[in-house]
Amino acid sequence: MIHVQDSVLQQKIEQLYAYNQGHIFRFWEELNDTEKETLLVQINKIDVSILKELLALLSGNEKEISGFFKLEPTDVMTLKNRINRDNAVLPLGEEALRQGEVAAFLVAGGQGSRLGFDGPKGIFPVTPVKQKSLFQLFAEKLQYLNKKYDTHIPWYIMTSETNHETTVRFFRKMNYFGLSENEIRFFKQDMLPAFDKAGKIIMEEKHRLFFSPNGHGGSLQALYKSGSLADMEARGVKHLFYFQVDNVLVNLCDPFFLGYHIAAQAQMSTKVIRKTGPEEKMGVICKINGQDGVVEYSDLSEEETFARTEKDELKYWAGNTAIHMMDVKFLSTRAQRGAKLPYHKAEKNISCINASGEKIKTDKKKGIKFETFIFDLLLDVRKSFTLEADRGKEFSAVKNKAGSDSPATAKQDLLRNYAALVTGAGLPLSVNAEGLPEFDFEISPLFAQSVDDIKEKREQIPAITKGTYLGD
Repeated sequence: MIHVQDSVLQQKIEQLYAYNQGHIFRFWEELNDTEKETLLVQINKIDVSILKELLALLSGNEKEISGFFKLEPTDVMTLKNRINRDNAVLPLGEEALRQGEVAAFLVAGGQGSRLGFDGPKGIFPVTPVKQKSLFQLFAEKLQYLNKKYDTHIPWYIMTSETNHETTVRFFRKMNYFGLSENEIRFFKQDMLPAFDKAGKIIMEEKHRLFFSPNGHGGSLQALYKSGSLADMEARGVKHLFYFQVDNVLVNLCDPFFLGYHIAAQAQMSTKVIRKTGPEEKMGVICKINGQDGVVEYSDLSEEETFARTEKDELKYWAGNTAIHMMDVKFLSTRAQRGAKLPYHKAEKNISCINASGEKIKTDKKKGIKFETFIFDLLLDVRKSFTLEADRGKEFSAVKNKAGSDSPATAKQDLLRNYAALVTGAGLPLSVNAEGLPEFDFEISPLFAQSVDDIKEKREQIPAITKGTYLGD
């Protein structure tokens, strides 16, 4: 066993040995002083109580959703039913925005590696003409709302160890996209070690452990530990709009969604879309033992995946968009009495070193990562609400380099929405059967986000041609 002068750190080292993790120090004598310090800093970040919990999960004591819980469809305010209800709740949402009771919360801890992009995913360019980043797209949507409702919506952005500094530098470089620096708060989520199937922490290098972000469920703990929840309460924020970094069509702080959430007196609300089919890889909102919750597609049995109603409709159709409205008071209370959410494990390909210190990577999923999911909070709320959104207008994810949910499909969806605004306002534009224009053009969220916006600015709009950019 190695020995260090710091008694607290020494105790943690002894605990790691007790949990059969002594291999971490296999190369200790080969390391220089800087490398030893790097390893000790990482070790100091390990929460031994969490390590004990993760090792227990690795031993197989994790309950699977499918077959263990009773699943039933949940109540959803559908698009059809919204026709007669939207206008009644809209004033509630708009008044909350005017009163400064709403904040935006972006989960942006991921890298763009799956897109072949070196950097935080939020920096990835997505718009068809100006090639604006995801971050800029969201910032302009916030600016639009600030102007429309004469307010200042604070923006909380959760990063990770891997992308925090790069993200903050990017915002500074872009002068915060015209937003006030005081209205943006960055903070990091925690990291967790990954394990091999024998329960050993994976070594990335001789002096470095492999850590990965603790999942979007780590946002609850991160909001609390960073002081962000306290900051919201000090600002008078009552409602938190949660979204993730890869949805180019997100309807940021949607006043309709907010209105439904307030009217229902919900502690947590969720937007869903209709799955394209039973095999679409989306988690679904349903009742789990009578309580609203989300079941990942991989946890549904084959029978549940393909189940249909008496009307021959998909039984579990309410796909989770990872868009939530959450009550700040509930989050604060929940965090104070214990911010942890349950851990879920997933097998992954992880680059690591072998017992000889050589780098290896195989096609086999030999590593296990743990993460938490924010939607598990639904199982803990007194009242929740579920709202159906129009997929074509509000959901287009950028996850894959090519194919579905890729930059190409996101670009098409943006163009389709731009075209709908123009033609809906009665302006000439040729589109094909899929609603796509014949050429690329772009409408900034600062310029217009609705048909009415386009109508009001009709005189400012030139003929739409290839490369046209409508900005403000």
